Amino acid sequence: MGVMNYLRERMGKIVAIVIGASLLAFILGEVLRSGSSFFKGDSDALGEVAGEKISYKNFQAQVEQAKQQSGQTNLSGQFTSYLEEMTWNQDVSRVILNKEIDKLGLVVTVDETNSMVNGNNPDPQILQYFGDPKTGKVDQVKFNNFKASINAAKADDPMKIQWVQFLEQLGTNKLAQKYISATSNGMYVNSLDAKDDYENKNKLANFKYVTLDYASIPDNKVTLTDDDYQSYYNDHQYQFKNKQETRSFDYVSFSAAPSKDDSAAVKGQIEKLVPELKSTTNDSLFIQINAETKAPLAYKRKGQLGDPQLDSVMFNQPNGFVYGPYFSNGSYKIAKLIDSKVGPDSVKARHILLPIGADGEAAARAKADSLKKLIQAGKSFDELAKTYSIDKQSGEKGGDLGTFGRGAMVAEFDNAAFDGKKGELQIVKTQFGIHLLQIEEQKGSSKAVEVAVIDKPVTASTKTQSTAFSNAQKFLGALTKDNFDAEVKKEGLIKKTATDVQALASSFQGVDDARQLVRWAFKADKGDLADQVYVAGDQYIVPVLTEIKPKGTLPLDAVKKQIEGAVRNHVKAKQLLDKFQAAENGASTIDQVAQKVSASAVPVQNIVFANPVIPGLSLEYKVVGTVFGSKPNKLSKPIEGEHGVFVFSLDNFINPAPLANAVREREQIGQALAQRSQSALFDALKDKANVKDYRSKFL
Repeated sequence: MGVMNYLRERMGKIVAIVIGASLLAFILGEVLRSGSSFFKGDSDALGEVAGEKISYKNFQAQVEQAKQQSGQTNLSGQFTSYLEEMTWNQDVSRVILNKEIDKLGLVVTVDETNSMVNGNNPDPQILQYFGDPKTGKVDQVKFNNFKASINAAKADDPMKIQWVQFLEQLGTNKLAQKYISATSNGMYVNSLDAKDDYENKNKLANFKYVTLDYASIPDNKVTLTDDDYQSYYNDHQYQFKNKQETRSFDYVSFSAAPSKDDSAAVKGQIEKLVPELKSTTNDSLFIQINAETKAPLAYKRKGQLGDPQLDSVMFNQPNGFVYGPYFSNGSYKIAKLIDSKVGPDSVKARHILLPIGADGEAAARAKADSLKKLIQAGKSFDELAKTYSIDKQSGEKGGDLGTFGRGAMVAEFDNAAFDGKKGELQIVKTQFGIHLLQIEEQKGSSKAVEVAVIDKPVTASTKTQSTAFSNAQKFLGALTKDNFDAEVKKEGLIKKTATDVQALASSFQGVDDARQLVRWAFKADKGDLADQVYVAGDQYIVPVLTEIKPKGTLPLDAVKKQIEGAVRNHVKAKQLLDKFQAAENGASTIDQVAQKVSASAVPVQNIVFANPVIPGLSLEYKVVGTVFGSKPNKLSKPIEGEHGVFVFSLDNFINPAPLANAVREREQIGQALAQRSQSALFDALKDKANVKDYRSKFL
């Protein structure tokens, strides 16, 4: 129920929502403020950016605020890690941008701030929250009333504090825009750039090629030497830059997932409830006492029951029918059809929402009853809604809630709206207060059912968990630094590998909630066994650290296994190059070369430089690049490609029509460059800022 969610926030929290709305504000943070006063000693230093420390205490406060704004109560470890990563990036960007802005002497003047708030072209956030949808402009009456309430508020009023923070945030955004504009304005796309880009996308090449695949030489016919590895490594060293330290470890996991006995036990528990569910006269109370998921009772149409099994059964049974036990979404369930009826598919309604204040529910109901009598006597519902309703979003529209389907509102409101009659005024209590509801229109007709569902999740018993832990503990006790693989084989277990795990990871391949295990890995040395059995979700894990990859350019030993396939292809390429060179001796056409190497000359049509894909072979950058630098009807030299060694002969180019609008092409290229430049700019500034990350010591 969208309007009800809005009521939770009320008008006083509108600014808090605004603050979080801007992407730039989220990335760049509190640029206007100096962070130095927060930092008191290295023990609180979560990291350093250009010599400035980032406070762990301040960082945690920001993470907690982000958790609250997420609106979720039970946050997973993975989602928490995401919030922590975003907050860290925000802090790093704040420090970097602050220093760059100071260097350039950029400021936001009072006049600029006033223009963003009160000018003819206000900031989009002002328009978003104070705009009139009909005119597309700021509703000045609404905005002036808001500002008047702000001015009248005390200095420590949360609403006033949030408004001040919002104005600061507008300044932050403006400074960021100025800085980005200052850097992006230095980029220029000329006519030659536009012409080259146009031709790269539209000039076509037609050619024939012959290829000898690397797979044509068996791997066991190739011997790789240290020189082969070193030569490849030297030529491709730029590919082996590790942005942050990673660690790899082998491990064995012992599952504590629910067993068949656990499942049978839960099924037995739910079966015992079947007679009680059939006989109970208070279904709502029975749900509250026995169900794991305590959903309120509400009428629902077909497709809204949550379980396809219920949809196929409950609409054709008499009241009191009990279905189950059945298994769904990790739980055993039973369901009872309490009632069924035919009602409208959708309702158009309006309401006036009154708070239940210190005087209690009776006073709120009395006020609703007075308003009801005024409306029945001819008073305008619209005017009363604008004056009295605490649901300001609908109140400003005369209480209008629009048209909604069954299940869109909370159960009490939903039942009143769908069970009542057109034009009827009802007083309804919900978790949000007392509603004076008027049904304006009802459309359609379909059957709806009220179903009580009792669920019991299947979880691992203490016995199952204890057995898994004991097996893991026994395995750990038998290990030495040299016998991990032997013990795995002896016990008939499966060894798994976590590869290139980062210091702040809370999970790795197939394993969630593994933060403690990862922390161990980053304290251990290569070859170390675990000091304990680690718990990750429903798994008990025993690991051994196998590899440490430090930050920076990795040495050959660290990537030797990774590059083995590429090195082998490079060695094979030398043999295939020799074969092609011999075949080209005395040959004048691509077909003659193909015949000599016992292959076929394959024709390809309409290849463009900007998409260097050879049909059936995927990307071949070097081959296609060479094609576009060639002349027609000449045999190419052998080329070492991604899938094999190639020789080609260009038939012809098909040039596109002359570029009709160079200005538009330049604008499109410029826009693409501007978008890429922002992230590239901050990457470059981060490298220059010498960012030191100590988060793994805290998180």
